[in-house]
Order: sequence, then structure tokens, then C-alpha cells
Amino acid sequence: MNRRMTTVLLFVLAAFLPAAAADDPKLRAGDYVAVIGDSITEQQSYSKFIEDYLLMCKPAADLRATQFGWGGETAPGFARRMAGDMLPFKATVATTHFGMNDGGYSPMDPAKAKRYRDGQKSIVDQLKKGGVRLIVVGSPGVVDTDKWGGPERSAMYNKTLAEERDIAREVAKEEGVVFANVFDPMMDAMTKAKKKHGPAYHVGGGDGVHPDRNGHLVMAYAFLKALGCDGEIGTFTVDLQAGKAEATDGHKVLSFKDGVLEIESSRYPFCFYGDPNTPGSTRGIIEFFPFNEELNRLKLVVKNPGGEKVQVTWGSVSKVFPASDLAKGVNLAAEFLDNPFSEPFRKVEDKIAQQQGMEVSLVKNLMHNLPEFKKILPEEKDVFEKITAALLAKDKTARDDSAAAVVPVKHTIKVEAMIKFIPAGQ
Repeated sequence: MNRRMTTVLLFVLAAFLPAAAADDPKLRAGDYVAVIGDSITEQQSYSKFIEDYLLMCKPAADLRATQFGWGGETAPGFARRMAGDMLPFKATVATTHFGMNDGGYSPMDPAKAKRYRDGQKSIVDQLKKGGVRLIVVGSPGVVDTDKWGGPERSAMYNKTLAEERDIAREVAKEEGVVFANVFDPMMDAMTKAKKKHGPAYHVGGGDGVHPDRNGHLVMAYAFLKALGCDGEIGTFTVDLQAGKAEATDGHKVLSFKDGVLEIESSRYPFCFYGDPNTPGSTRGIIEFFPFNEELNRLKLVVKNPGGEKVQVTWGSVSKVFPASDLAKGVNLAAEFLDNPFSEPFRKVEDKIAQQQGMEVSLVKNLMHNLPEFKKILPEEKDVFEKITAALLAKDKTARDDSAAAVVPVKHTIKVEAMIKFIPAGQ
């Protein structure tokens, strides 16, 4: 076969073969994401934040997600059961998060490292064979340096978890898939947060292992970055002198008059809640890692304001910015934590919480136990196939209901130049 024919054949084959995940590490329209892991995943917190982002921030159109958390699970444990529990869902994207239990809460040893490596490789291999296009191998997180047995004991186990991080990275590289470094952002955020708030501010959770909402937000950040999310939620540009306004995709300008911009948005910024001084809040942790800067940019650009300072009112909150900052663009999502999306975002998140809560029982009790029933009653094969199809349809309906809860939000932004008053005679 000559070179030209070989090139043509390779080109044709490439058109029909799925791209390797590491060569195309981004979500695509219509992707369905499986969020896989142990009890930290079963907490339905970082998994919920990921689904929040996929449905509301919309890094691609028509995304869906299911969480597959199982308390006490290890990488080899999931590898043994995933054929029946997860692969039938036919996800196109998967994130994995194992290591906390694999480490045995003790120092690393060669046998432990081999089990973890082999388990991770088996998971990736089965996901590939199951048709998963984009695979993200996540590292474990951290144990809290104060809540998990104090500094000396936690240092021992965080060393083990860091070694597992390195193994997960190596597996991802060897298998040509994507790696999500969860460990380092969590450790960095925890160190900075404790420096400000003190040792009682835990990031590794009240038991030192299971994070509160603050730690889970850092985890979600690591996975969303690995999924190729670029953080562009939208940009509103107004020219006060010309009386013109425009918005990027996902947002529609309804009117602009006398500095008041009315918009309808189908794409939400990510929203944060709670007392920033407590671990149960997502507000306090965001100053210690770049969630808003890298994943949550909803910018307002103001041209020709007619003053050195400009007051911006979004919803019921007003803030004053230098005109020079607004000319470059101000991130509304970071500057206005209370904003017109706060309540709509919460309502969607509540719907997602219902969905993911249902999925715990659906996967752990129903899907997982069906093979045993099939062994006992092989003559009822057709019945069990119908049950499996009904369970999968049940979850799809729940996912679609979560997506349907994302409705367009109408909101207004008022922009006013702050003209310095100079008294007469001065």
C-alpha cells in the first residue's frame, strides 16, 4: 500500500473512531457525566456542585450527570462491580475519586500501592471498553491537619494520600486520559484558610476525612478544570455615551435606557451561600483558591461612563468601581455574592439534591442487587431486563427534571457615573 493510500485510510478511520480523551479534554454538547467515588462522593456535595455547574453555568449545551458514590469503596472494589452498577448508564464522560480508603489510614507500602494502581488501571480500561469518551482520574483529597488526629498523624496520612496522587497521575498519563489533582488545591486552600481563621476552621471535615461544603467546592473546582471548563459565563458591555448595550451567548439584552440594562439570562453564574467564617459555607473558602477567576466570570464592561467612578446596582446591591476597572471588565459573580441569581440557583440545586439522593438507593440497592436475582431466577431474564431499563429511565427522568428547573432569569443592572460635586467659588 503506497503512502497516499495509507494516509487516506487513516483519515477515514479517524472519522469513525472516537478521539482519545487526553487529546480532547473538554465537554461536548449532550455529554452525560458519571461522578464516581467513595463516601466522599456519596456525600452528594462536590458531585452536586459539579452538576450545578454543568446545568446552570453551561460549559456546553444539554449536559447531564449522575453520582455513583459508595461509602467505604476502594478503586479495586469499584472495578469489580462497575460492570453492573455503572456501565449500563452509558455515560460519555466519567470522573473518579478514590484513595482515601485505599490508603488504609496508614503509611504507604508496595502492596498497597500496587492494589491502588491496578484498581485505577482496571477502572480506566473498563470505562474505555464501555464507550466513555472522556475519562478523568482524580487524586484523593486530604485529611484535615487538625481534625484528623492532630498535626503528626495527619501529616503521616497526607503523605500516603500524596503518594496516591502521584500514582493516579501516572495512571492517567500511561492510559492517555485526564488527571484531576484534587490533593494540592485542597491542601493549599486548607493551609491558607487555617492561617486566617485558625485550626477550628476545618477543610477536611468535622471528622477530618469527609469535607464540609468548603472542601467540596475545592474538589468540584479541580474536577471542573480537568473537564476543560473555561469559566466564561458571559459578558455585558454598555456604552453610556452611545446608549448601546450588548451581551454574549446565553444572555439577551431586553432593553437599555438611562443607564438601566435589562437582561434575560439562560446561563447562570455559580452562586455561594452561608456565613463565610464557617466550614459549612461556600463563601469563606473562595478567597483561598481561584474558583471565580478561573471558572466563574460574568463580566460587566462599561465604556464612556462620563466620570472617574461608577456606581453599579445589580438587583438590590450597589457598589462603586473605578471607571478604569469597568473599562477592563468587572466580574459581577465575584463582586456581588448576593445577586438576582441567588434564589434561582438555590432552587435548581435543591432539585439536583433530590435527584442525587435518589441515585444512592437506585445504584447501591437496586442496580447492584439485580445480578443476584438473575442468578436465582434465570428464567425471569426478560423481567429483569425490563426492570433494569425502568431503573435507567427513572434516573434519566430525574436528570431531565433537574435540567428543566433551569429557567431564564430576568435581571437589571443600573450603571451611574459618579460626578464629583464642586461647590460654587472653589
